[in-house]
Amino acid sequence: MQLATEQQIQPRSTSVSYRRRHLIFAVATILYWSTLYIYVPILSPYLKDRGLSMGWIGFILGSYGLTQVITRLPLGLFSDVINRRKPFLLIGMIAGLISCILFMLPGTWGGPLAGRLMAGLCAAAWVPFTVLYASYYPTHQTHQAMGTLSFLTVFGQLAGMSVSGWLASAGGWNYAFLCGIAIAAVGMVVSLFVYEPKPAIPLDSKDKAINSEHTDTALRVSKKTMLFRVLRSTLLWKVAILSLLAHGILFITMFGFTPLQAIELGASEAQLTGIVVSFMIPHALVSLWSGRFLAPRFGTRKIVIVGFLAAALFTAAIPFSPNLGWLAVTQMFNGIAQALYFPLLLSLSIRNFVPAERATAMGFYQSTYSMGMFLGPYLAGGLNALGGLQAGFLFGAALGITAAILSLNKEIDS
Repeated sequence: MQLATEQQIQPRSTSVSYRRRHLIFAVATILYWSTLYIYVPILSPYLKDRGLSMGWIGFILGSYGLTQVITRLPLGLFSDVINRRKPFLLIGMIAGLISCILFMLPGTWGGPLAGRLMAGLCAAAWVPFTVLYASYYPTHQTHQAMGTLSFLTVFGQLAGMSVSGWLASAGGWNYAFLCGIAIAAVGMVVSLFVYEPKPAIPLDSKDKAINSEHTDTALRVSKKTMLFRVLRSTLLWKVAILSLLAHGILFITMFGFTPLQAIELGASEAQLTGIVVSFMIPHALVSLWSGRFLAPRFGTRKIVIVGFLAAALFTAAIPFSPNLGWLAVTQMFNGIAQALYFPLLLSLSIRNFVPAERATAMGFYQSTYSMGMFLGPYLAGGLNALGGLQAGFLFGAALGITAAILSLNKEIDS
């Protein structure tokens, strides 16, 4: 009887531990992205209020991606070499906290530019953490893992962005940055309790002694070999380029100039919340469904193509919205469209790699799409200076059509 009881307790204990790990990870993820996005809806109006031109606004918005282009791949490669993921979460939380402080510095462009660059470092530190969550699932459930992670990420962004306008209305621009500092501080504490699995094959003392004599050489060889294997993947290159275009669209629209379009239509800081919610809630829900239900039923390639075409259509419709109600409708469908492809591209980026190579692959993938975060709003800002906001949004629509054409490649369904 005692043996039976112990056997019943063991699975139950394991199940409780499993749920606890996922819950802690979920809370850390939500806090992480809330810190980064609590000021995003007010950022372009805030920069305009500080007297910056459209060109400067576009450059500062895009500099978030510039840091990531430089740092994501090295961070992913280093994470694979040392076989650790969790420390990078703490580094990211610290960077997010510093970012919010820098935004509050007086002056014109120096503080916001430094803050946005530091925010890029915070986002770059997410690379190993993405791979850590994938390790919670079997390899054949990568779509499900990345779909869940995309949902948590978007939920964290929604949590921050939905209160951004209200905070600015209640306490001024800096109130949102102060709340970001507080969220990051709590996130640092939560991140200490995130579970990280131990390496699958521990070394005994003899192995350690042998390896200690050749550590430097082994690390150099493993870095080169790992990077070479990763860069040979044609699928990784294809989905990285698609994601570059996808992030160009995202950082031209909701994370870029859509709030300015809302301001031009007469939105107050508090009304920006409604525009944000109309995009983020459907975006979060569809992110959870696209990998679990839609791709298995209709095929990954078809879902990606439909997503890009719809994103192009509703991005082009933004500058023609006659009022805030119609603008909210374009954001709702744009949120759905962009959620169709983001989780699928994310899972495809690491699908064909063993766990030891996944952070390197993810680092390359995210470094590449970070160029879209920079070039999208930067080029759109230049076009906006010449032809108004309409020019930038039509450029974003052109990116969507280009991505849909490139998505016709059958390897995406392999």
